[in-house]
Order: sequence, then C-alpha cells, then structure tokens
Amino acid sequence: MRLTATHPRLSERGALVEQHWQELASRRRMYTLFGVVLLLVAVSGSLWFANETNSGKFFDRLPYLFDFVEELVPRDATEILRAMFDLASPYDDGSLKYNYPEGRLYITETLYIPEYIYKMVETINIALFSTVIGAIFGFCLCFLAAKNMMPIAWIRWPVRRMMEILRAFPEVVIAGFFLAILSLGPIPAIAAVSLHTIGALGKLFFEVVENADMRADEGLRAVGANWFERVWFGITPQVMPNFVSYFLLRFEINVRASTIIGAVGGGGIGELLRLSISQGHEAKTLAIVLLLLITIIGVDQLSASLRRRLVGEQAFQSVQ
Repeated sequence: MRLTATHPRLSERGALVEQHWQELASRRRMYTLFGVVLLLVAVSGSLWFANETNSGKFFDRLPYLFDFVEELVPRDATEILRAMFDLASPYDDGSLKYNYPEGRLYITETLYIPEYIYKMVETINIALFSTVIGAIFGFCLCFLAAKNMMPIAWIRWPVRRMMEILRAFPEVVIAGFFLAILSLGPIPAIAAVSLHTIGALGKLFFEVVENADMRADEGLRAVGANWFERVWFGITPQVMPNFVSYFLLRFEINVRASTIIGAVGGGGIGELLRLSISQGHEAKTLAIVLLLLITIIGVDQLSASLRRRLVGEQAFQSVQ
C-alpha cells in the first residue's frame, strides 16, 4: 500500500502568509540575480578598461606569467639553501647572481650570520618594536575613547577621530612620507607601522572596553575610587586577555607590513626581495620567499601557543 504525505490545509490567514513569503523569496532571488549580473558587467568593464589603458596590454602579457615562473626555477634545489645560508656556489661566475658569501655578517673571523637571516631578524624587530609602541599608546587612548569609561563627548570624539586618521592610510603610504623626510632605513618603517598600529589597536581595544562588565567599576566608584583606579583595578584585569590576543594578531600583521615597507626602502628583508626579483636571481628569490614562509608560520604558531596559555586550553575545546 503506497503511503502519501498529506499536508494540512492552510487557513485563509496562513495562505496569505505563505503567499507573502513566496513573493519575498522570489523577489530576493530576482535581486540576487540582478546583483550578480551587475557585478559581472562591472568587473568585465573594469578589466576591459584596464587592459585598454595599460601600455603593456594586460591580457596580451598574461601568458608570459608562466615564463616568469619557469625562470624562477634554479639549477638545483640545493642552490636555494646555499643562497639562504651564504654558502659558496659551484656555479659562481663572478656575477651578483651567485655572490652568496659576500652578504655574510661576521661576528668573529669564522662565525657569521647569513645575510637573509639577519635581514629577516631586522624585519621582525621592526614589527615587534612597532607593535609594542602601538599597543602602549592604544592602551592609553582606548579608555578615553570608550563611552562607558569616558562620558565626556568633547574628549571621546577627538580621540576616536585621531585613531581613525592614523589607521586611514596604509603603512606603505605613511612610510613614503617618512622616507622622504628621514631617508632610507628602518626608522621610517618603525614610525609608519607604529602610527597605523596605534589607530588599529586603539579601535579594537576600546570596543573590548565598551563590552566589559561594569559591575566592578560600579563597586569601585561606590567606595570612592578615582577614574584611574577604576580603569586599572576594575576594567584592565578583565580586558587584558583580549588585549594580549589582539597584540599578537597585530604582530603577525606587522611582520607582513614591515616586509612590504622594506621593498620601498624601509630596511629589512623586503628590499632584498625586490632586488632579487628585479635582477632575475632565482635562487635568492626562492630563498627569501622560503624564509618568509617559515617566519610567518613560526610567528603564527608562537602566537597561537601564547594565546592558549593565556586563555586556557579549555577555551579551545569543543562543547560535547
């Protein structure tokens, strides 16, 4: 005997609700289709315009991308390790392409630091120092920008606008101004990344403060604590884990930003990467890319480990 599903007959009011829902669903599908078509038209028009205005004809040059990838392949895989650790190459012909040992930074007559590792450490130092500066100033400003801790609008409003201005421009744009004033080197990179970090961390910090539990603040206020005591003893202990987590996240971002700024003269590994790509030195380019990849993975794993120690292992366990 065949069983058939039977649906209860809708009332007149239920039928109207069903009809209205069907109309909304149909309208949503129509708007979605229209949006997708409009997006495709806009993207196609943008690509066509870019191709026509590009002197090199983007689409005509696109097939040569694979030629560039093929040119990055060194003679043998060990050549990448030689370039990374400044070891002499058997293919050395006196050109800059194989002058790996010339980049060594000698500590003693025999002990040296490979050039790329030294420059990578310099990039990490730029990122770490900038993140510390940004976190200190962001910590000081976030309580002035949080509405629950600073009810005075004429103080809170300028602080928020200042942080918006600091994070409005990318680090590489800010670095361009400092490079023109302070010349080349890591100092302009530190200044640029620090300013952007103050604006970014300041916003993240004051949003955490605004979501803090205010019962501790109310208790301190009831016993006569001043504003600084309420901030230090009532709010800071409960928001500090989030602050440290955001600090570690920003440090990861600043490592990448410092690399990019280095490519425009801000010191570190970025400048060497730009030179090796422009000169067609495949082993050097791949050695730097590999070192960057290892560094980013290492920083990410270190940050994850510190966050687990700070928050507790139970926060990362799934609820059964």
